[in-house]
Amino acid sequence: MAQRYHVFSLPQELLETLTPRNLISRAPSEVSTLVQTAPPVSDNARACNVCHGATFADVTEQRSHFRSDWHRYNVKIRLRGGSPVTEPAFAQLVEGLEDSLSGSASSDESSDGSDAVKALVSRIKRTSRSSSPSEERQTPLTAVTWFHSPPSTQIGVYRMLFPIDTPAPSYLAELKSIQERVEGGRKWAMFMVAGGHFAGAIVEVSRPAEDQDSTISAKAKKKPQKPKPEMSILKHKTFHRYTTRRKQGGSQSVNDNSKGAAISAGAMLRRYGEQALRDDIRNLLLDWADDIQDCERIWLRASVSNRRIFLDYENCVINKGDDRLRTFPFPTRRPTQSELVRCLLELTQVKTSHLTEEALRAQDEVFLASLPKPKATPSTAPAAPEKAKSQRLTKEEEAYREKWSRLLDMISKGRSEPLKSFWEREGASLGGVDALIPEWTGDRRASLLQVAVQSGQEDVTRWLLYDLHADPTIVVPSSGVHQEDKAANESDASNAPPLQGAGSRRTAYDLARTRAVRDVFRQCAGDHPDWWDWFGMARVPSTYNKEKEEAKDEKKKQRKKGLKEKMREREAREREREGKQPDIDGEQVEVKLESRSQDPMAPRKLGGSSGAVDGVVGLTVELRAKVERERRARAAEARLKNLTGSRQ
Repeated sequence: MAQRYHVFSLPQELLETLTPRNLISRAPSEVSTLVQTAPPVSDNARACNVCHGATFADVTEQRSHFRSDWHRYNVKIRLRGGSPVTEPAFAQLVEGLEDSLSGSASSDESSDGSDAVKALVSRIKRTSRSSSPSEERQTPLTAVTWFHSPPSTQIGVYRMLFPIDTPAPSYLAELKSIQERVEGGRKWAMFMVAGGHFAGAIVEVSRPAEDQDSTISAKAKKKPQKPKPEMSILKHKTFHRYTTRRKQGGSQSVNDNSKGAAISAGAMLRRYGEQALRDDIRNLLLDWADDIQDCERIWLRASVSNRRIFLDYENCVINKGDDRLRTFPFPTRRPTQSELVRCLLELTQVKTSHLTEEALRAQDEVFLASLPKPKATPSTAPAAPEKAKSQRLTKEEEAYREKWSRLLDMISKGRSEPLKSFWEREGASLGGVDALIPEWTGDRRASLLQVAVQSGQEDVTRWLLYDLHADPTIVVPSSGVHQEDKAANESDASNAPPLQGAGSRRTAYDLARTRAVRDVFRQCAGDHPDWWDWFGMARVPSTYNKEKEEAKDEKKKQRKKGLKEKMREREAREREREGKQPDIDGEQVEVKLESRSQDPMAPRKLGGSSGAVDGVVGLTVELRAKVERERRARAAEARLKNLTGSRQ
């Protein structure tokens, strides 16, 4: 069984051998270990500005240096953006090559293809290519940081245990610093809330320094003492409230915000449960306020809506920007006391593994191979055209648009009284009654009069024409003509304006769907003929004369009345004809039967005859039923005649 370590009480011998592990297969470059801090450039005229520290006594020595492998190597490295090396460092690099060449100053330049300079530069090129930012795969940041202890021990610690602003290279130093005992011990606060369940605890994760001193004194006195556990739960509390519908998920408040407040009994109970849960948690935090202030870390598991229970309210115990706040870096289950204990052990117990360096290197290679390759960004890719960003409206523009929206809404719905009071206040600022409707409204009409006419609002149309003198000659935009043609066909009067072609000129009168609205135009044209060109530009066909209209209506009524009387007379004649028709039909049937019986040579239909069936052969179902009814009626009349004759 693997040995378990507590993160706050690691063995000292293990701490001394730990090194940060970050893909250890990537060994540090040999060149970087050999690069030394270069001295400042010499002011001597006989000195090399590339190879720092190289000075010469005469020109011959200077020229010999420029032909040396050391100088050529530094020149190539500097051209690649690297730092030059000293002569001892270059000697070590040459010795590290399997097939090294002597770097004498008298070496021939013709051997440049196989000398040490070429081999060293090619090695650096390979290492730089493998670690170039454009081709290197980005390793994801995990929740656990690992440390390596030779020969084959690795330990992992959660990053959340360290301060938030701690850089990755300082994790080891921070791990060593938390091993020191502090006065009063290290305390954590742990809270979980989900689905109406709450669990909270104040735990001690590291014993105080006083306990360590007492342990040392007890060892000195050689008195056996029962070892104290590293962790202990100081306070804990769990409770539950009914806040979530079973097997449905989501709190009642979230459901109310998305779908509206429900009015069922269960919804009211869940709202009460949420309020009670919030009050219970805040009261508990107030009771534990002193202990929470002494805690080194505060672990919180809560949804976005539930976090408001702990933070962001008046006189809150935990501030929203507290550096001690942490979230659990692993999945958790339902908030219970046992779940808090499991999370506490998961956070404080160090993860251990025992792999050799070869196994770690192979594991790192497999991990790097599994990472997705970065997408190559073409250097000459054409710049994509930037989308036009919508300009943010000022407060004045927003207020202006709101006024237009309210005005069009009141006209379309026929709200006359609010419309009149609104126009008295804002009419001048909107540009008057004949102002064109802005394009951003999406309305296809050009004027307020056209909106009122098409909406069928008779009172609003009368107010616009008589009181505000709206212009009826404004042309309807051609984009809205085709969409209004279908609606105009549904007019309720026979004297609707005739539809025009797609390129014809249309006005507000052509948009009228009802006779009442059209009569408003005709009345205004008769009352005020000098206001506008009613019969030309406005396309009003005629004025409205009350007497003529009443006479026309009376004629229509008389015509309808005459038509009704004619229909009644026609129906009476048809009933009389139907009453006489049965006798005639009966006589004709009898004559046909007698003639057929008397003439044996008469043509007959296939299948022969069967008495009364001969009369209905070849007839439709309706005619057969009619003949049958007539036969029965004649039979009934004959029986009644016989009865009346016998009584007499």
